[in-house]
Order: sequence, then C-alpha cells, then structure tokens
Amino acid sequence: MGSYFDFERFLFVFPKVISCIGVNLQIVAVSMFFGTILAVFVALARLKPIPVLREIISVYISFMRGTPLLVQMMIAYYGIPLLLSDVFLNVFGINLNRLDSVIFVEIAIVLNEGAFLGEIFRGAISAIPAVQKEAAYSIGMTGAQSFFRIVLPQSFKLIIPAYGIDLVGVFQNTSLVFTLGIVDLLGKAKTLGAATGHTLEGYISATIIYIALSLILKGFFLTVERKVYSYGV
Repeated sequence: MGSYFDFERFLFVFPKVISCIGVNLQIVAVSMFFGTILAVFVALARLKPIPVLREIISVYISFMRGTPLLVQMMIAYYGIPLLLSDVFLNVFGINLNRLDSVIFVEIAIVLNEGAFLGEIFRGAISAIPAVQKEAAYSIGMTGAQSFFRIVLPQSFKLIIPAYGIDLVGVFQNTSLVFTLGIVDLLGKAKTLGAATGHTLEGYISATIIYIALSLILKGFFLTVERKVYSYGV
C-alpha cells in the first residue's frame, strides 16, 4: 500500500487541491442563480395555454433531460463559438474563441438547470390551490402580483427539499469540467498526479472535499427546511 499511497504526499497534495475549490463554487453559484431564474420562466411557459411556446419548451426540456451534461458542455464549448463567433465579434466586439472555458460550462449548466428545476417549479406552482389566486384577484391584485406575492413564495417552500438535492448534484457535476481543461478540484488532482507520478493522493483529496461539501450543503438545506416548516412560512 505504501508504494501507492503515502500520507506525507497526501498532506502535501491536499492543500493544493482544495485551493481550487473556488472554481467549483463559482460555477455552482452562477449556474444556480441564473438557472433558477430561467426555471421560473420555463415553468410559467409550461403552464401558460400557448401551444407553440409549450411545444418549444417541451422539446428543450426533453433534450436537456435526455442527454448527458457532459455532452451539453461539449456542445456549448465547441458549438457556441462555431455558430455565433461572427455575430458576437461584429455586433459586440467579443471574440468567443478567447473566452474562458468556465463561461461555456456555466451556460451549459444554466440551460440544464432551467430544464430540471423548471419541471420542479411547475409541479410546485401547480400544487398551490387555485382558490388562493382567486382570493388575490378578489382584493384587486393583478395576475403578476398574485403570482409573485402569493404563489411563488409558497412554491419555493415546496421545492426546498428538491432544490437542495439538485444544488448538491450540480456541485458534484462540476467534477466534469476538468475535461474542458478547467483547473478545478479534480483538474488540480489530475495535474498533480501527472506531475508527480502519484495520482491516488490527489484523487482521495478531491473525494474528501466533495463528500465534505456535499454533506455541508445537505445539512444547510435540511436546517432551512426545518426552520421554514417550523415557522409555517
């Protein structure tokens, strides 16, 4: 075992691996923020009686839920510059080929989360009794006011458990980004392994960090869930 794993090497590698956790957390934060916003619009589009829009959204959701996230990242990384580079260069003066790979990863995850969270949001919104919307209309609220003041807050309460699980899943899925040359936790572990010839210590370090952060995030959302339900929010 000693030839494969050395505790001193592990102590040397661990700080170097965890120093890259900011990349993973940035991807999670950006992706969940914009993915949540997109998910609300996707859920509303699915609920609105507009056949063409609903069909377009249904195709989008089917694609996002039916293909691996890694494939979506590859399409975003290689496809967006290929299809839109001339448009962005001529209109905005932005060379997409020079953008950081992280941006394309975040775009892919945002679109992915828009589909997955959109379905979760749709179910939660549908679960709110229609009588509450009617009561809001009876006191003079508009459709938008009743949605944002009455329906949406209660919907968020219902999706807290699923949202927490989904966020942990996004954090764990950031382990895929090293395939695009991004130096995250796993990317750093792989780089150190290639440089030193000893890979096990780096991968064990990444494993410990993923497990620890996943447990912290799960504990946080369990705490939020208990507080929300205990106060009857």
